[in-house]
Amino acid sequence: MKFGTSKVKSGSASRRQNRWGWAFVSISSLLIIIFVFYPMAQAFVMSLMSGMGSMLTFTGFSNYTRLATDTIFKEALFNTLMYLVIQVPIMLILALIISVMLNDRTLRFRGIFRTAIFLPCVTSLVAYSLIMKSVFSNTGLMNQIMLNLHLISQPISWVTDPFWAKVLIIISITWRWTGYNTIFYLSGLQNIEPSIYEAAEIDGANAIQKFFGVTIPLLKPIILFTAITSTIGTLQLFDEVQNITGGGPANATLSISQYIYNLCFKFSPNFGYASAIAYVVVAMIVLLSLFQFIVGGDKRDA
Repeated sequence: MKFGTSKVKSGSASRRQNRWGWAFVSISSLLIIIFVFYPMAQAFVMSLMSGMGSMLTFTGFSNYTRLATDTIFKEALFNTLMYLVIQVPIMLILALIISVMLNDRTLRFRGIFRTAIFLPCVTSLVAYSLIMKSVFSNTGLMNQIMLNLHLISQPISWVTDPFWAKVLIIISITWRWTGYNTIFYLSGLQNIEPSIYEAAEIDGANAIQKFFGVTIPLLKPIILFTAITSTIGTLQLFDEVQNITGGGPANATLSISQYIYNLCFKFSPNFGYASAIAYVVVAMIVLLSLFQFIVGGDKRDA
């Protein structure tokens, strides 16, 4: 009888724990539905409407068909994809190299170097963008250094030249976010057993062979994670473009997110068309993330 009684008590205690667990989960789920999924659904409904300001009427997929003839959208899409293709690989490769260097136990002042590489990540986006704009102005520090070193004969128009403005955006993003990814790689490196590298050395592997044969394979999940998050961040690029070049000159640096902002708050408000462009970004993020999972994910045998 005692055994049966204890079994009933443990079962009721388990049910109470389950009820408390479902209570906590239900609150979180409700908040996610209200503040995440409902706005997403509402934005999709809005993307099927057209009109100025709040005077919207249902027009079906006309906003999506309009994208095919929108030259500004095509230019913003090209710029954003160019940032993605050029900047993200450079940033991730730099982060990998720097993390390996900072993981060296013989390196002195490692703590100072780690702090210095991470500091740009905690800098205000607006503040650092304005600093970059000042440093790379015609009379800024960068041109003065290059002129004094006789690397150039006249100042480079970093902000007003279409080509150099793109380069400046890439430099700015790389400067700020390389340290962020370095921290992820560094934490992954510290979880790799030193005996693995010692075994590779016994087998005659040099530093480059250890990097490609040991470090890269063991950091593969973290590399996949940083590639996906960097892709999402680049496709949503706004602050640097808005504060450094304003999308210019002549939309040469315009990003998709800035174009959405302009449609909503700078030009005559067109929230329906802006929502349609936003969902194009969502589709791109989903497709690119799936592609990265397929290419970089673990291929397990059935």
